[in-house]
Amino acid sequence: MILLVSMTRPGDDYVQHGSGAWANKLRFEEISGHPCIIQHYSQVTADRCRQLNVRAIFISGFGYGWDEFDVQKSMGLYDVVRGLEYPVLAACGGHQLLGYIFSKDFRKNPKLRDQPMRKLRCNEPDLVPEYHPGWFVEKGMYPVEIVKQDPLFKGLKRRMWMYQSHYCEVKKLPPDFELLATNENCKIQAMRHKQAPVYGTQFHPEAYTDAYQDGRKLLANFFAIAGLAAS
Repeated sequence: MILLVSMTRPGDDYVQHGSGAWANKLRFEEISGHPCIIQHYSQVTADRCRQLNVRAIFISGFGYGWDEFDVQKSMGLYDVVRGLEYPVLAACGGHQLLGYIFSKDFRKNPKLRDQPMRKLRCNEPDLVPEYHPGWFVEKGMYPVEIVKQDPLFKGLKRRMWMYQSHYCEVKKLPPDFELLATNENCKIQAMRHKQAPVYGTQFHPEAYTDAYQDGRKLLANFFAIAGLAAS
């Protein structure tokens, strides 16, 4: 079973409105040949993962600020991810959540804040004014450079094309993580825990298109790492 963790606000319809959760579920099932279940982050616990026979976890992105994220309701997910028991792929906001999970103890310091890439420079156009105006954003297909080979990138060229939709980033690699990919706008585009297949990508591999298929290949590699390769 693949567990797709939706990061919508508590109380929202996380299946219908959770960053395309239902469409992603269908994509994951088609790529892996295995079932995928959607759960809100507040529902995730170690016991629930065992009951569902989870074998891989995907953590979605989201479209609100970190000051709205309910840290107390995420403690089950926090414990599951830090336990390093399951292969994890976390995208965009999920990637940033990995940065927080492995850099701080939520029980002692639960406050989370946005970490924007940077302000727009003087005379730099605001290409997406409806999305965090005044801040530099990556939105659309961008090149990402692999800097360390990993099974996650099997069959991919050094320069990948991945969909981006963010103005925040992981500012510093968490302890026990290594940098896997970067670009000129955002240094930590992909990272991995040194002892376990726990990955974060600032980009959205699940948002591949017919013209840009690198994200699909990366997902297939992740499911193969988790022992869920399509037959």
